Amino acid sequence: MKQLFLCSYFAGVKDLFRQYASEKQLGNQVLFIPTAGNVEDYRGYIDEAQQTFADLGFQVEILDISACDRETAQAKIFQSKLLYVSGGNTFYLLQELKKKQLLSLIKEQIADGMVYVGESAGAIITAKDIDYNKLMDDKGVAAELHDTGALNEVDFYVLPHVGEEPFVESAQATLDTYSDQLNLLPLNNRQAVLVEGEEVKVLEEEDIH
Repeated sequence: MKQLFLCSYFAGVKDLFRQYASEKQLGNQVLFIPTAGNVEDYRGYIDEAQQTFADLGFQVEILDISACDRETAQAKIFQSKLLYVSGGNTFYLLQELKKKQLLSLIKEQIADGMVYVGESAGAIITAKDIDYNKLMDDKGVAAELHDTGALNEVDFYVLPHVGEEPFVESAQATLDTYSDQLNLLPLNNRQAVLVEGEEVKVLEEEDIH
């Protein structure tokens, strides 16, 4: 059964993921793909995501798919029971996944029971197509991406960082432009969407006082 945990900001949904990992008995190994951040100036959220996994007792194996050959990337993903794909530039991420021919393998692994965790760009690529994200991400950094068709695992389109700086304007512009055309699913930085088979539910991190 398909199992996806999609969010806008992984460090912001730490307790939701702690509960999810416990319920799913996810073990303690995660294959961590930070590739989307390679073309970004700010990458602090990647360090935070790594720290979040470490805090929750996971052993993190980093796999930058832009820096390894196709066979290595495919073998690592094939062996993984828990895959995390970070935020960053969605178009660059998709370009690198396609260059290494990883989309169909990830889909097969999801169908075979691998749990997929996607943050921001990593969540967006679960949609059928990512072209809608061009108001938030610079398409120009992915010169070799000629087709924006993505994983097509969900029938909605994650719109991360709604109401969150520095994305307030670009997220709102995306909402204004595409809400009539696409089934957008807006998330703030304290929300996650859980997909189990055909069931979809949005959860929110509770404020801990």
